[in-house]
Amino acid sequence: MDDFDLPPLNIKCTDSDCENDLHCFLSTKKMAKEGKTGSCRNCGVDLVDWDRTHMNEVNDVDYKFHIMKKEMIRHHFWHVTIDQKAINYAKRKGRIKLTESVKSRLKSSVGSASPYRDGQQTPFKGNPIYYAQHATATCCRRCIEEWHDIPKGRELTESELEYMCTLVNKYLSERIPSITEGGEKVPVIRRGGVN
Repeated sequence: MDDFDLPPLNIKCTDSDCENDLHCFLSTKKMAKEGKTGSCRNCGVDLVDWDRTHMNEVNDVDYKFHIMKKEMIRHHFWHVTIDQKAINYAKRKGRIKLTESVKSRLKSSVGSASPYRDGQQTPFKGNPIYYAQHATATCCRRCIEEWHDIPKGRELTESELEYMCTLVNKYLSERIPSITEGGEKVPVIRRGGVN
């Protein structure tokens, strides 16, 4: 049985597997009210240096990625097999056009003060940018607020968008290193898997 025969993993932002060091740092309302934000909502472990994480320094992205992988949902998107349709999309675009698409996607999906269907606007597959958004907590304004300390309810600034683009592009470079600069001819995978 190969990766394509496996049933899809039903994963949610609030899932954890604390015994295997995969946590959920998304605070509950009760935790926030009690001032207990930042620790795992299920086992209480406190692994994240939130002051450092919230500085959003481009030269400290490796730390941020390392600690994000301790959260089950982020870990999943750092390690799941990226579907072929998404890989082909990236290869067709090439690094240059994919970088442009990243900025456009982030601006349209999470850039406004009140994104449409916030919390549900980023699908789980079909485009490599979706994988990257979930892995880097740039998928919705709640995750952005939790991991990047950028409050909901206001438009993202140009520098905040640029920072998120850096995270997404770094993820794409690490997960799909074979992307050429200018792109290549790759067949489109149509619905039902027929070209």
